[in-house]
Amino acid sequence: MLLIPAIDLKDGRCVRLRQGEMNDATVFADDPAVMAKQWLDKGANRLHLVDLNGAFAGKPKNADAIKRILKEIDDEIPVQIGGGIRDMDTVEAYLDMGLEYVIIGTAAVKDPQFLQDACAAFQGHIIVGLDAKDGKIATDGWSKITKHDVITTAQRFEDFGVEAIIYTDIGRDGMLSGVNVEATLKLAQAVNIPIIASGGVHNMNDIRALAQHIDDGIEGVILGRSIYEGTLDFEEAQRYVDELED
Repeated sequence: MLLIPAIDLKDGRCVRLRQGEMNDATVFADDPAVMAKQWLDKGANRLHLVDLNGAFAGKPKNADAIKRILKEIDDEIPVQIGGGIRDMDTVEAYLDMGLEYVIIGTAAVKDPQFLQDACAAFQGHIIVGLDAKDGKIATDGWSKITKHDVITTAQRFEDFGVEAIIYTDIGRDGMLSGVNVEATLKLAQAVNIPIIASGGVHNMNDIRALAQHIDDGIEGVILGRSIYEGTLDFEEAQRYVDELED
């Protein structure tokens, strides 16, 4: 199971939000590239970047920080990014920059044709981010709750050829209240593509709970506040999942 450290970018710095609120951010590093190198050295096999400014603006806003991270990582592990990706030019620019996966969220819900075109043009590099509250998808930096059902939408996007789906329970994100294993598992069992859990991870209990369902389609989990505030020891968690694979 992939344990994927998150580096959320706001104004060029590494931060964490509570429930997606831009005015409730904790700064963990002024230089995100240093943080990226830290997770690489601790054994991470992938990194997850979020352009928070981009998510709210609808276009990329942290290009310099992203380039510094990629230079520091130097192609040693794949890096994925989400936030403000609304058109094909942005997708292509990110992939040309050296990012392995581009995560389409709001635009996938609002403009499914764009998602379908991106999957066709950049096969194997497109991940969908479905952020939800009480089973309904949220868009526009989580500021709007739609009427779209998560599972129905995921099944439709599966047909487009997306590489994976990141499922975030926004009611738990950044709250250290425990990952929503039940909802994540329900989604994983409804589709035949990998699901990456996100939101609410607190400690090793969450990692153990998710790891029980690797064979059900839960491929990995994104880790944020828990590894920054120390309620989860990343190296311990990585050793645990490595031993499971052995």
